[in-house]
Amino acid sequence: MPPAATVTYYVSPTADAVAEAAAALFTAHAKSAVAARGVARIAISGGSTPKRMFTFLADPAKPFAAETPWDKLELFWVDERCVPPTDKDSNFLMTKQALLDHVPLPAERIHRMEGELDPTEAAARYESEIRNTFKLEGAETPTFDLILLGMGDDGHTASLFPHTAALEEISLIVTPNHVPQKDTWRITLTKPVINHGREVAFLIEGAAKAEILAQVMLGPYQPDTTPSQLIRPASGKLSLLLDAAAASKLPAPTIAGPNSMLVGTLELS
Repeated sequence: MPPAATVTYYVSPTADAVAEAAAALFTAHAKSAVAARGVARIAISGGSTPKRMFTFLADPAKPFAAETPWDKLELFWVDERCVPPTDKDSNFLMTKQALLDHVPLPAERIHRMEGELDPTEAAARYESEIRNTFKLEGAETPTFDLILLGMGDDGHTASLFPHTAALEEISLIVTPNHVPQKDTWRITLTKPVINHGREVAFLIEGAAKAEILAQVMLGPYQPDTTPSQLIRPASGKLSLLLDAAAASKLPAPTIAGPNSMLVGTLELS
């Protein structure tokens, strides 16, 4: 049986409001990690919601760019497509254009996955990069301060796709993953690493995600079919940042939060 977890879901009225809430989460966790340990290590995902989040983080009219301790931040990726960093499908390129070109994050603190390499080599090199940056010993698992995830229409997260080999990987930090349904290779952090994060949050928006989100959170535990169910953090806490459309099939949240946000909880067992 999977470990139990308390899911707290924060429902904003619009997709832009979700992205701004995500930017606030990013900055808050970066600041608290630096205050506690002198460095913040954050792993990000690709997709439309993170892109909007990056735009808010980089916007000089918002507080996030000025408040984020860029000089003490180590930025990593949750997964990457096996394409060059100049390819339109590259998660790195999207992040570079939306965020990195506009904030003072030192180049040596940007740890991209080398999607242009052979997938096995790229995964091994990224694992080595993580081990060296975190100064891991032996079989230690890295502890990211914040891991931001998305969820696909098929229930995948990171590049943990339904019925693929990466779902079973528990010894590696990073693994290549062949995704036959997309006829492609991906590179991804593994389930144990994601679940070891101090804070793990899904960013999900749009009516098209409502049904699969409800299936993941409320349906039977079938992680081979809906891999997002594998995400049960060791902390026992999981956060969801949602817009009203994505949250429409979850129990109605009842707690009033800031900025027109509503908050609900679920117990996963």
